[in-house]
Amino acid sequence: MSKRYKSKKILAAGRYRILAAILLLLAGGLVLLPKFSENEGISPELFVKNALSTERYISTDQLADKLINEDPTVLLIDTRPEEEYAAYTLPDAVNVPLKEFFNENLNAYLDQDVYDVILFSNDNFYANEAWMLGNRLGYTNLYVLKGGLNEWFGTIINPEYPDETMPREAFELYSFRKAAGMYFGVGIVQNSAQEKPKQKKKVVTVPKKKKRAPEGGC
Repeated sequence: MSKRYKSKKILAAGRYRILAAILLLLAGGLVLLPKFSENEGISPELFVKNALSTERYISTDQLADKLINEDPTVLLIDTRPEEEYAAYTLPDAVNVPLKEFFNENLNAYLDQDVYDVILFSNDNFYANEAWMLGNRLGYTNLYVLKGGLNEWFGTIINPEYPDETMPREAFELYSFRKAAGMYFGVGIVQNSAQEKPKQKKKVVTVPKKKKRAPEGGC
């Protein structure tokens, strides 16, 4: 195992510890938001348990594989501000800026059971915040692209050639990433006046869910 790989693991562990501490504070703060009525959503205890889990993350490699194979269950949500989304985004992504999270016109993209909703931003920040809000409200099928667009560019678009001491699997992964990078071209959808905008994925609007029964309350 290379020193660089070890240092990355140590750095990642430190980040998760910091994130865990922040989430514990947010668990209490989120329940005070005006949009959260009494007994709506999940309990604070379950919220914290979900928030500390890393199962919500999907890797750039997993996402690239799903997009290449045109997985119909995937719905990409770009949580960045509108101007950043207009400049570039991932293929067929829908823009739901974090500040518009409670916009009822956009709710069908988030609170539904048809797609696996993958939230992303430049890194994890906006996407994680959106995920936490959705999780507190009891939304299901929400995931976060780990590392966001920064990780996408660093792995899929410009993958690093493996060290010669690394196992065969590392070279196989590199080959996949190089092929995926070629498939996506520059890896993002550039919006310009000369380009005709792509048709966005149609989202099936589900009937408004009944108010959930109390699960411990807050």
